[in-house]
Amino acid sequence: MTFVLKTYEDRMQKALTYLGEEFAKLQAGRATPGLVDNIRVDAGYGVMPMNQVANIVVMDNATIKIEPWDKTIIAAIEKAIYDANTGLTPQGMGDYLIINIPALTSERRQQIVKQVHGYGEDAKVSVRQIRQDARDDVRKLADADEISEDQQRSYESDIDELTKKMNTRIDDAVKEKEGGVMGG
Repeated sequence: MTFVLKTYEDRMQKALTYLGEEFAKLQAGRATPGLVDNIRVDAGYGVMPMNQVANIVVMDNATIKIEPWDKTIIAAIEKAIYDANTGLTPQGMGDYLIINIPALTSERRQQIVKQVHGYGEDAKVSVRQIRQDARDDVRKLADADEISEDQQRSYESDIDELTKKMNTRIDDAVKEKEGGVMGG
């Protein structure tokens, strides 16, 4: 068994990808499909994400149109949106729903920024755990005399450098999202 840094880099990248997905779900004053994409809908034939039971279209910066492929589940979609506690209010328009995204108050912007920072911290915790896993694996290799002390130090240095790089990317993503929320 040899140490493969790429495996840990991939795991850290997944934490960053997950962070981006969580950011997409935040209501930041603009209409995006991410606000409703993954809301789970009981469609009568199973509970499925919204994007698997309906066409989701952003009509303008403040309006989302949700048009279910099966028109009989409009009420289920509406209920799912309310139950998801997103603060969004769908309006039935017959064969589809419209969601108007309200302008953000400064208080709501502050709440969203707190969520952004919380998601960023969660991502950093994941990266630190992956770093610890990698360092433990390197230590095991060294203890089993499969790598030299120099290799161990080199691998640990590579792990620390990767962790630093990922944390910088997380910080940048948080700053960018915070700027988008506060800038309107």
